[in-house]
Amino acid sequence: MNPTTGPQILMDALALDEFMAQAFGQPLNWTIERVDLDGVRVRQPTTLAQSRPGGTLSGPALMAMADGVAYMALLSRIGPAALAVTSNLNINFLRRPRLVDLVTEARPIKIGRNLAVIEVSLFSDAGNPDDLRTPVAHATVTYSLTLLGTPPSSTEATE
Repeated sequence: MNPTTGPQILMDALALDEFMAQAFGQPLNWTIERVDLDGVRVRQPTTLAQSRPGGTLSGPALMAMADGVAYMALLSRIGPAALAVTSNLNINFLRRPRLVDLVTEARPIKIGRNLAVIEVSLFSDAGNPDDLRTPVAHATVTYSLTLLGTPPSSTEATE
């Protein structure tokens, strides 16, 4: 981080969407609702292909969304860096996720020279006011930045 300017947003919603579609070779099925210094918020409709018996959203779908949105929160701060790679993902499933829109919020906790840690909250949103106050899962995702070569421009702390 530049001590005089603080953390900055280097990629907005449009830039993140374009980068992710290019990096993964296809447009992704989500809407980036917010990109700011508090993090990134993404909405994804769920499908029956992501379901488990009993009408619940699968754990792998939640983990994929946690990783993807955490990655976008990191990129929003360091710019396009395809070589920032997941080194750890720890997820806690808190309650049964419904087959409604999955809203994921990711917030950078620390972006250092070698590692970045992102906190992620996932919500089932059927349009009720309480839906976005009660997470269905919580994750912490760590990214290795060592393959980038040079430290990210918005480093928030040194390691």
